[in-house]
This record gives sequence, C-alpha cells and structure tokens, in this order.
Amino acid sequence: MLDILAAAAGAATPPAWVTWAPIAGMVVIFWFLIIRPQMRQQKEHRERVGGLKRGDEIVTAGGIVGKVTKVDEVYVEVEISKGVKVRAVKHTITEVLQPGGSPAAND
Repeated sequence: MLDILAAAAGAATPPAWVTWAPIAGMVVIFWFLIIRPQMRQQKEHRERVGGLKRGDEIVTAGGIVGKVTKVDEVYVEVEISKGVKVRAVKHTITEVLQPGGSPAAND
C-alpha cells in the first residue's frame, strides 16, 4: 500500500521546466513589448540630441519652443524670442522640429 502512494506522489510532480515556463514566457513578452521599444526610443533620443546644431528648432521637456544658437557638450543655448536666450540641458530636449513645419493654429 505504501508503495502505491509513493509511486502516485512521484508521478504527480511535473518537471521543473514546466513550472518555470510561464515565468520565462512573461519575461520574453515584457522584453518585446516594453523593454525593447523603450531602448529604441532612448537610442533615437540620444541620436537627436547628439546631432543638434545651430539653427535647429527644438522643444524642451518644459514645453519651450525655440531656435538653437549655441551647442556645448552639456548645455544648449536657445533663443525663445528676439533677444531672449536661455540655457537648457541637452537631455531635456524632447523633440527637434522639422524646418518649414505647419504654422500655428492662430497664424
């Protein structure tokens, strides 16, 4: 009788890979749906910020739109109005606007 119970208990345990398969599947799904696209966005942002040059129109994380007048290693000087220049940290630039973009709605 004891042999039958021991054999039944041994047969009921699934292999170790079966218990780890759902966890590995979730890691793969997270990699392709979350981590990989975020890494791609970070790479594109680094390229945009690295390629800044004088005359580019940019948008900062604070929503300030202006034209780049000077580029340093860490900072960018941005002219936001005629004669009004501010310094911004390069990595706070969220977007480089295309030249000749669409005009503002109130123009």
